[in-house]
Amino acid sequence: MPPKRKGPLQTLQRDTDDIKRQVDSLAREVQQLDRTSDGEGLTEASGRCSSLQKSVEETAKTLRKLTKADEPAPVGNYEGRKLDEERRLQAIRQQLQSLSLKLSMLQKPTQSEKAATHASSRDEPESEDEGEESEEEEEDDDDEEEEEQEEEDQADEEKRADFFVVACSFKGEQEGDLTVQKGDLLRILSKNPDGWWLAQDSKGRMGVVPKNFLKVPQEEEDEEDDEDESDAEEESADEQLEPTTKSSRSHHSNWDVVRKAITEMNATDVLSAMGAIPAGFRPSTLSRMLAEGNTYRSSYYIQPELSRSQLAFKDLFWDPDTGSVRPRVTRTSLTLTLWSCRMIPGPGVGVQVLSRHVRLCVFDGVRVLSNIHTVRACHSAKNPKTWTFSPRTAGILPSLLDGDCFVRSDAQSPELGVLFELGVTYIRNSTGERGDLSCGWAFLKLFDASGVPVPYRMCELSVSGGTPYEKGVDVDPSISSRATGSVFHQMLASRKQPKLLVKLRLPNTRTRATLNLLPDSLVGSTCSAHLLALYRQVLADALVRDRPTIQNADLICHPVLATFPEVLDHTDLLDALRSTWAEKESGLRRSHKRDGQRLKGLFVEVYMSTVFPLLRSSALPSAQWANEEQETLRWNAVFASASPGVRDGLSVLLSANPVQEAFDITQVTYDFLGAARRGVETT
Repeated sequence: MPPKRKGPLQTLQRDTDDIKRQVDSLAREVQQLDRTSDGEGLTEASGRCSSLQKSVEETAKTLRKLTKADEPAPVGNYEGRKLDEERRLQAIRQQLQSLSLKLSMLQKPTQSEKAATHASSRDEPESEDEGEESEEEEEDDDDEEEEEQEEEDQADEEKRADFFVVACSFKGEQEGDLTVQKGDLLRILSKNPDGWWLAQDSKGRMGVVPKNFLKVPQEEEDEEDDEDESDAEEESADEQLEPTTKSSRSHHSNWDVVRKAITEMNATDVLSAMGAIPAGFRPSTLSRMLAEGNTYRSSYYIQPELSRSQLAFKDLFWDPDTGSVRPRVTRTSLTLTLWSCRMIPGPGVGVQVLSRHVRLCVFDGVRVLSNIHTVRACHSAKNPKTWTFSPRTAGILPSLLDGDCFVRSDAQSPELGVLFELGVTYIRNSTGERGDLSCGWAFLKLFDASGVPVPYRMCELSVSGGTPYEKGVDVDPSISSRATGSVFHQMLASRKQPKLLVKLRLPNTRTRATLNLLPDSLVGSTCSAHLLALYRQVLADALVRDRPTIQNADLICHPVLATFPEVLDHTDLLDALRSTWAEKESGLRRSHKRDGQRLKGLFVEVYMSTVFPLLRSSALPSAQWANEEQETLRWNAVFASASPGVRDGLSVLLSANPVQEAFDITQVTYDFLGAARRGVETT
């Protein structure tokens, strides 16, 4: 059997492990050198430290270029593992910077001792016999002059490389900054690539300063001869640096200084450095997974799942007794209500929030085992730290705002639960840059240690900062979650912590029967569950009941099967279908409502007359997440077309003034082999 091929990410992880071992070994050697003060050892250690710093930067660049498509085989939780490696490299980088600073401080007294020894050696021949000394000086006079000249040139080069003059005063605004005045002489200990250099002043104080506030010192002779010229240059330098000083680090950072590093930093790092967001905010993990493709979308999970043999369906069977899809009971089948979020901090000045939302999915601590469902939250200007769901609105509540959700999963993991990620979509006022941030996450474990389901009740979940793969990170470190003192103080501290309130419910008999018709793994809005169940029944008719043979894999001409999964990714279209279906269903007799064949036929009729023409309508504005103006235009267009009295779908398609996009055969053909999910291990 050939050896298993290693992927690029696994290879990089081993390289990081090797670098970490070398750094730890170097740290132990530096501790020994601190006691022995071995000059040669310090020089060698300094070289190794520089080499390791280069290796870390090269590894970090390689990591940033890696994508999931580079892996020879599927890798679970790829983005999470990649993010963990980034943090490991960042920790190693900081450790190397500390070692570099310590080595530079150890080398300074060693160089001073060498300079003193060299000076004393130059004075010793004067106390010896003048005759012998004069003969030796006459023989080696030229060699000594050359050596002295080389040493002076080398010292001058080191001085120019290590020492800089402050061209403009800088006042530190955060911990780690070094406050300097114009004209101060600084020794540069480390030149960081982000433009903030580690420096030491004449009093021994250390900190970081922006490199564009420094200049190379001039020779003393040039300063004496051209004093006026240098003053003019300093004044012009001040004029150039004054605008930078005004905009320098509005909170914690300076865009002009870090401009070169922006390409190597994500937007969250920049916003965090500016102080625009709390330290516990991260790039949204679930938003990034949704953007990667349709793997974590409802349109993918509503499709039938193939068995391991790929020759039959795993979760779609025909029940001849009922003439419908066979119900399936799963390990987890429940409903929950998002109640509210409390004490959730928001971004600071300069960042406008376009959407507050909660994304939820089935999670086992390592993998996402279902689609990712999104519920938008509301808030009031008087209390922006409190998010609410399911507001009272006229008519049918949009499913995007509905906090009532269902959760289905057949995974057998003992750590199975529901992951909630609290997120915001933002736009930066200065640059117009949009992005998604995670304001924290909460995890609701569904089973206890003995495998018994948790009780159905109101749950108050603590919201943690960072990502779901980080532990012990606070959303806002300024409000510590580790309160000390009396019980009263602990209660006050607990009230300041971010919380998510979720109410678990046991589905009633009707809802449970509807959920049992759905796929084994699915998360969605409870108000749309009956539409998904109708689609699954139509799907079972076409794939199981009406197929000529089980081996037949021809394309199926069925517009509903071909396009309905796409509707699940557009909640406004699904709401239009739900509204129209509610009107049609309310006019049915009770006996007709119990007739499954009649309901399936009516479902297809309603779908084809309302939603199907809208999917390819050129008059419908394109969907854009968290764009209020675009969403309003699209909402009005959708419900204007779906309102009673409007022409049916066929008349729209055959209109003399068509507003439809060019016809594509994929709009009416369903390829179940290409659409079906492949069976995976969920334990």
